[in-house]
Amino acid sequence: MIVYRALSDVPNDGRSVVTIGMFDGVHRAHQAILRMVVSKAKELGGRSVVVTFEPHPREVVTKDKKVELLSTLDERMELFERHGVDAVLLIPFTYEFSRLPFLEFYQRYIIDGIGVAGVVEGFNHQFGRDREAGMNQVQDLGRKHGFFVETIPMMKEGEAVISSTTIRNLLSDGAIPLANAIIGSPYRFTGTVVRGHGRGKKLGYPTANIRLSDHRKLVPKIGVYAVRILVRGTWYGGMMSIGYNPTFDDVREKTIEVNIFDFDMDIYDDTVTVRCVERTRNEMKFASVDELIAEMGRDKVRTTEILKNTTHNQH
Repeated sequence: MIVYRALSDVPNDGRSVVTIGMFDGVHRAHQAILRMVVSKAKELGGRSVVVTFEPHPREVVTKDKKVELLSTLDERMELFERHGVDAVLLIPFTYEFSRLPFLEFYQRYIIDGIGVAGVVEGFNHQFGRDREAGMNQVQDLGRKHGFFVETIPMMKEGEAVISSTTIRNLLSDGAIPLANAIIGSPYRFTGTVVRGHGRGKKLGYPTANIRLSDHRKLVPKIGVYAVRILVRGTWYGGMMSIGYNPTFDDVREKTIEVNIFDFDMDIYDDTVTVRCVERTRNEMKFASVDELIAEMGRDKVRTTEILKNTTHNQH
């Protein structure tokens, strides 16, 4: 997969099948779009091209500096490549770019720049200055300029609409299994193992304290979780605590800590990836350290049972 960072670098062959969007979460509806883009491009003997943005448009348009990402840029790129995408045009999303009218964007980037044979989007796709255009306008352009337009309809998991907003809400509520079902894989994050207070080791449950690789990444609701963690190429089971350790008064910042099962290695400064499986309980304040240790023992039993009954894809 080739990543272009300037429109002038993109060769125009007139046979590209294109999709445009942030693709935050690369969930099952996004995956349906990507599959169609790739298959249509193969039918035409052309290229499958994703046009995407960095940073998130909301950071620029609404000046929301607290935008929480479901997928970092690296994660999006990895998933595009895994789905067989040939090329990505990564556009820096600036305020000036956000003021570009829909027609001007399509003419400059998609028609004249990439050389489009077809466009595939989701049913609720909106684009252009102030989200001025939707799929009806894209269909009109397709008829005028001779490229096909395909729309992926709304998709649901039970009663839940498959969307990035739905996933954000579910993760913020700690509803991990449904969020994972909508994504199509376990919600994950990557970070570096850093030194903590060393308290877990003293309690008999040593933990890897994780600092996120991208501070914008959405962290699920405070609580205790069953997880799987990738360390040096091997997946391990574990239990994760997200929160402030209220039993101890010296913690001021929210921490992410994972007790890794059947594991005894020094992994400070290692990069690890955590997959969330299920939230097992709320964060609790205990009257004594002994009560905390007893509850952690129960946590481990619960987590082991959950992981035993949950399938795991190594990829």
